[in-house]
Amino acid sequence: MSTETFDYKYFNVTFPAEHVAVVEINRPEKLNAFVEEMWHNLSKIITRLSLSPTIRSILLTGAGRAFTAGLDVQAASQGPTLNTGASANSDPARLALHHKAHILDFQACITSIERCAKPVIVLLHGISYGLAIDISVACDVRLATADARLCIKEVDIGIAADIGTLTRLPKAGVSMSWVKEVALTAREFGAEEALRVGLVSAVLPDKTKGIEAALDICRTIASKSPIATLGTKELINYSRDHTVEEGLNYTAVWNAAMLQTGDVKSALLSGLQRRKPTFEKL
Repeated sequence: MSTETFDYKYFNVTFPAEHVAVVEINRPEKLNAFVEEMWHNLSKIITRLSLSPTIRSILLTGAGRAFTAGLDVQAASQGPTLNTGASANSDPARLALHHKAHILDFQACITSIERCAKPVIVLLHGISYGLAIDISVACDVRLATADARLCIKEVDIGIAADIGTLTRLPKAGVSMSWVKEVALTAREFGAEEALRVGLVSAVLPDKTKGIEAALDICRTIASKSPIATLGTKELINYSRDHTVEEGLNYTAVWNAAMLQTGDVKSALLSGLQRRKPTFEKL
């Protein structure tokens, strides 16, 4: 288990199993609704875990009865998120530049999950609105509890979702008709519907069972070669956004280097000798 110390407001980071980190959003009294500091702290945590030589998989979940209710609209209305943050007499071009920079900053915080070198498993539970979808579609594996209530909420506050949902959800293997319906209506949908359309890969009866199932996945991933799992995530994400020919070429270039790892020998020998393989830190 890691001995690193993570002290970031609104988050608990624990290490319940070897090479596994759990990142828990911790603002339960506000249903884990995000204020600006939380975006940046989440990004800092994920980036540190991505670079950690001891961590091989990450579980992302929330404290209390909600994963996250999304953006803390009350706090945002008093700060730059839903305000201009610029002089009231600024012209439209200057206001637009300010808004663009602010949006790109928040997008980058969530993109850090997708770019994390380590696989990230998310457990959606309870209220999982707005930003919850942005976060989850940036993760590698999505699980949900039976009580999960999901919603792309942004049209109800007068904006188009701009942090990742409208970009990543259409590439998540779900029906485009369904994506447009839930995004345009902001209707709530449950875990079973999310499973039926392919947004999540499993529904667990409650949060305790959900954490157990998610940690099982994390432990299984952590038992594999970290070179292999890192490469697998990288190549899947690259191929999603490129042609088959480009994906194959990138895979060949990637493995031309990565096949030289000693992990291949360790994995093959452990299979022949019927023992659990051990792999060096990254």
